[in-house]
Amino acid sequence: MDTLSADRAEVKGREGPWRDYSEPLLPPILEAALECFVEHGYHGTTIRTVAARAGLSVPGLYHHYPSKQALLVAIVHKAMEDLLARSQAALAEAGPPVEARFAALIECLVLFHAHRSKLAFISASEIRSLEGESREAHIAARDRQQRILDDIVSQGAAEGIFATKFAKHSSRAIVTMCTGVAQWYDPAGSLTPEELADSYVTIARAALRG
Repeated sequence: MDTLSADRAEVKGREGPWRDYSEPLLPPILEAALECFVEHGYHGTTIRTVAARAGLSVPGLYHHYPSKQALLVAIVHKAMEDLLARSQAALAEAGPPVEARFAALIECLVLFHAHRSKLAFISASEIRSLEGESREAHIAARDRQQRILDDIVSQGAAEGIFATKFAKHSSRAIVTMCTGVAQWYDPAGSLTPEELADSYVTIARAALRG
């Protein structure tokens, strides 16, 4: 059995709430706003457009969210909150071994960016549209997520588990590879999110062999 076939076989029988994407994350109003932001961009979307997509009047929308900025802030907050919670659950399941933690986190990142591709795409591409403290908070959350893998790779390099001489740069490159899934993944393609995640674990491991 080749490596990819073996990785695909590992998918069968896996459980764990951090792998479960059966329930929607966003309430209907935020889901409507997300769809509008994906189609028109943040600056190209009006409150009236979001209200119409959500089946509300403009005053009705304002009753729940006072501005378009508030919609964006709520969307990116839920995205980062969900990703961080799933990452922590994945690490808890993996236990102490560095290699197990590394594989679990890569799987988690790819699953999130495949299953929640629109949410991940807007959270990354519309950072420029966030204002003030909301932008700072989102960047801090993103950096906190990055440091999780930074720490794992650095520990693995220090212990001789990973051969890379560039732990921090390797970690950033691997995260960029995983988050890029949101830009191109097609659920109608040849790989399920789970199969894609397993192939990325193999690729990421190979990147740390020196």
